[in-house]
Amino acid sequence: MALFKGNTKEANMGRTSAPTAPHQLNLVGEDTVFEGTLRTPHDVRISGRVIGTLHVQGRVIIAAEGVVEGEVHAGNADIAGRVQGDLVIKETLLLKETARVEGRIQTGRLVVEAGAIFDGECRMGQIDQVVDTKAPASADKARTTRVPKAAPSEKTREATPGA
Repeated sequence: MALFKGNTKEANMGRTSAPTAPHQLNLVGEDTVFEGTLRTPHDVRISGRVIGTLHVQGRVIIAAEGVVEGEVHAGNADIAGRVQGDLVIKETLLLKETARVEGRIQTGRLVVEAGAIFDGECRMGQIDQVVDTKAPASADKARTTRVPKAAPSEKTREATPGA
């Protein structure tokens, strides 16, 4: 495979004219520090450290050793590492058991595995527009999904004093 585009017959054999792969995965590897704003229509996997803002139309995957200090805006996200900052995830946010999140979350759907730690605010429901993550929570006009109260389960009754 040629590293540079050339006019040789060998370099052009078997190639299509598609500009990018449909399932491209961008990587920030271990021991790598990225500072700034990263924008991509493709997926991103973070195993190193990102200081700044991610704007990802696809999926953000933060590995257990990965750290993000800043904002994450994405279509979907799977977090096993650490995030210090705000998350705006249009569809589904998955916090794995090793996840540590400090900040505000706005997402369409939230899935939290046992063991994950989250310290902050969370708003769930359809995201019609990205809210200003720097504005006070009371200024947000995004729709909030309310979960109806259900009768406590057997485990909840045991853990609730006076129940």
